[in-house]
Amino acid sequence: TSVRRIGEILSEEPAIESPEHGLTDVKNGAVRFENVSFKYSQSAEENVLEDINLSFAPGSTVGILGGSGSGKTTLIQLIARLYDATEGTVFVGENDVRSYNLVSLRDAVSVVLQKNVLFSGTVRDNLLWGDPNATDEELLHACSIACVDEFLDRIGGLDGDLGQGGVNVSGGQKQRLCIARALLKKPKIIIFDDSTSAVDTATDAKIRAGLTELADMTKIIIAQRVNSVMDSDQIVVLDNGRVHMTGTHTELLAKSPIYRELYESQIGGSQSDIDAAGKEVSHG
Repeated sequence: TSVRRIGEILSEEPAIESPEHGLTDVKNGAVRFENVSFKYSQSAEENVLEDINLSFAPGSTVGILGGSGSGKTTLIQLIARLYDATEGTVFVGENDVRSYNLVSLRDAVSVVLQKNVLFSGTVRDNLLWGDPNATDEELLHACSIACVDEFLDRIGGLDGDLGQGGVNVSGGQKQRLCIARALLKKPKIIIFDDSTSAVDTATDAKIRAGLTELADMTKIIIAQRVNSVMDSDQIVVLDNGRVHMTGTHTELLAKSPIYRELYESQIGGSQSDIDAAGKEVSHG
């Protein structure tokens, strides 16, 4: 049974392929969703995403919030063309994602997941998957941004052995190592899919502060914690596959009941904070 199943996987033809003479240069990290709807199966009755219109400027930091099943991960999977939109168009670097060579498009997008994969070997071995030609200086710089430097010496430095699947480091340390590996790829777009969930809030804040120096890289942060996105240039609140509202932290605090409820439940903001945000928006 297992051999037959493996054979089915190996013989499966990919549903998404590169176009003939596809574009190989991704100009920048601009992202635009234009009237995008999506469902995983043509026979599905309802769309997972419905009428999405969003625009992310190159180099900006974008936060995406929403409850479970709101479509956050599905949305970012369309950027690297892991799936094609059922309706509408997704643009990256000012071109339709379907016009790119797949390898070139996906090389321009790094994704750091909540559940990370490390390989048997040293820290250096794992980081070099991001850039096989990276120097020690580049490796250490990426480690500094991802706050790996806080524990690197304790595990033996760059040549420290991570054990099978990274058993020698904690969940939060794994996440930081995977962030450093993704940064080494120097992508045009880097997506953090709840990838600091096992990291304490102080370290999370340090990582976000480090990311601000990457001015040429568009940062998209999917998170459950308001703290992780409140400093973003733009925050997108998704609700049941639709864009509920977009704006800055102050704007959403004043106008979005969903965002305000998350803020109050997680941070315990007072009504005076919310009133102050409303005044700031109205005066702005």
